[in-house]
Order: sequence, then structure tokens, then C-alpha cells
Amino acid sequence: MNIGDVAKLSGLPPKTIRYYEDIGLISPLRDANGYRSFRESDTHKLAFLGRARALGFTIEDCRTLLALWDDKQRASGDVRAIAQEHLAQIERKIIDLQAIQETLSHLVRECSGDGRPDCPILKTLEVLPLR
Repeated sequence: MNIGDVAKLSGLPPKTIRYYEDIGLISPLRDANGYRSFRESDTHKLAFLGRARALGFTIEDCRTLLALWDDKQRASGDVRAIAQEHLAQIERKIIDLQAIQETLSHLVRECSGDGRPDCPILKTLEVLPLR
């Protein structure tokens, strides 16, 4: 299969497929003319990567998950540990986003939004500490 075919089947754009090849996540064969020749297994790996990335797994997590997927002697606990760590990161992000939402909601409520120059949103942005 060529890159256009595998892009349609995997749901990933050709640019992403080339990137995944560049960083060693997939290794399609090369024809005599140098064109990529994708196997069915490459399509499965690309679809796997697309789903993993959609769930927010990092490239390195994807690399590890692919290796575990290929290893039929893997321990499911290894896969679970990666997913648990990723879930914990997501939960921390949700807490951070909820705090941001609360702060911004408060500021929007406090701003009169009229023609006067006084604005509590801008005043708060002036004094918020940098992280």
C-alpha cells in the first residue's frame, strides 16, 4: 500500500505517518524506487497510534505501548501502569483547569463590561504571579 491508502485506512494524515516513521514508531518497507510500501501490520500500528494519541498518550508512552502490544508475553500490569499514570496526569490537569475556570468565572462576573476603563480582569492579570 502507498501512503495515501494507509492514510485513509488508519485515519491519519500522510504528514503524521511520515513523522511516525521519522521517529521510528513504524518502519514501512521501501520499493526499489524508494517509495514507502506499507503492510497491513503498519496500518494496524498506525490506527493503534491514532487511538492512543486521541486518548492523550505521549509519543514515548505510545512507543512503550506499541512494544507491549507487539510482545505477546507482556504483563498486563505493565500496560495498566502506563494507563494509570496517564489517568493521574489527566486528573491533575482537570483540577488545574477547574481552578482556572473558577478564577476566570469570578473575574468575568466582577467586570462590569461597560464603557468605563476600570477592569478587574486586567488588574488581576497585572498582579498574578508567573509560574
